[in-house]
Amino acid sequence: MVNEIRPAEGKLGILLIGLGAVSTTFIAGVERVRKGLSKPYGSLTQMQTIRLGRRDENRTPMIKDFVPLADLKDIEFAAWDIFEDDAYQAAKKAGVLSEKDLEEVKGFMQKIKPMKAIFDQKFVKNIEGPNIKKAHTKMELAEQVREDIRKFKEDKDLNRIVCVWCGSTEVYMEDRPVYDGLDAFEKGLKGNDPDISPSMIYAYACIKEGVPFAHGAPHMAVDIPALVELAKKENVPISGKDFKTGQTLMKTIIAPGIKARMIGVKGWFSTNILGNRDGLVLDDAGSFRSKEITKKSALDYIFQPDKYPDLYKDAYHKVRINYYPPKGDDKEGWDHIDIFGWLGYPMQIKVNFLCKDSILAAPIVLDLALFMDLAQRAGLKGIQEWLSFYFKAPMHAPTVYPEHDLFIQQMKLKNMLRHLMGEELITHLGTEYYE
Repeated sequence: MVNEIRPAEGKLGILLIGLGAVSTTFIAGVERVRKGLSKPYGSLTQMQTIRLGRRDENRTPMIKDFVPLADLKDIEFAAWDIFEDDAYQAAKKAGVLSEKDLEEVKGFMQKIKPMKAIFDQKFVKNIEGPNIKKAHTKMELAEQVREDIRKFKEDKDLNRIVCVWCGSTEVYMEDRPVYDGLDAFEKGLKGNDPDISPSMIYAYACIKEGVPFAHGAPHMAVDIPALVELAKKENVPISGKDFKTGQTLMKTIIAPGIKARMIGVKGWFSTNILGNRDGLVLDDAGSFRSKEITKKSALDYIFQPDKYPDLYKDAYHKVRINYYPPKGDDKEGWDHIDIFGWLGYPMQIKVNFLCKDSILAAPIVLDLALFMDLAQRAGLKGIQEWLSFYFKAPMHAPTVYPEHDLFIQQMKLKNMLRHLMGEELITHLGTEYYE
């Protein structure tokens, strides 16, 4: 075992940045599960088993019974948002859950009112709201967030807190000198450096308060060198980025199968239509650029065209996202894949994935919150690559490439849990059954 894992005693607070479709679907879902009204479909922590030892030993406990995770009944919620709607009102406007499902948790949802948020329209162009923090410097904004965290902990009598970014996608940013080290970053906060985004301020404040931070959007935030440095210094786990939900989830399922059979790819065209607030934000070119990069990166790393040039070197990959209000949260993704096989003969794969974005994202938020809390109690710090399973663009050490193959990611996750609990890692070699 890496370290002794502290028990999940007392209450766990989950802080959410953004109280929109994803957050409210997550909160309502957890409360419905707690009341016995629904089951936590989609959640590994609540519904999946883990194999221990040899196959013929038949040891397959539930993950939640194997590792010491926080119990759902011990979770408290809080959120920041630029709009003043409580969680019930926000959920109604998001239109993800049915009237019946929401009414059954209405009283609970109405009690969750958003704290004032950090907002800068330079980073999110297509929305604005009234519930905004004011300050002279970005460091003062960070201090306000830290005070929010401390108040949440005191008011709810919490033992531990984790934070998950569920807010809008910020514009694409290139590396800047202010991101390169903690000293430069803190100087930038005090000097109102224009390249420090709201998400970076939130991440800084959380890490300084000892709060693990999971980044659910594609833009640059906790993954900058300064905040990775801070996370190591403060012994805080961080993970990201961009929840792997719809089209990219399908890509990381399909592409490993294509590559496993050495089937070639001439082109992969992907387009999406969606009409929720995420779609509105992504209708801005800067925010779309952040999303485009994370959505396109998976195939490059899975196919490894430098190692398999005959199969993938010249593959053409195009990604499009179109804002279409009538769709609401019901996102539709089309993939047209031109493939070729034996002797170069052409074939095609077409995928039409009609999904509910927030329904796919909500269990990811739950799993990340519980696993990040576990990581901190286990003494883990910095980038948690074993949580790549949940992200489109997984954070990773600068000396290695990110792992995008969903099945390798799942193996990494489960082996990490086995490792933490002192169990033998599973290699799937299987020779022991034939000796």
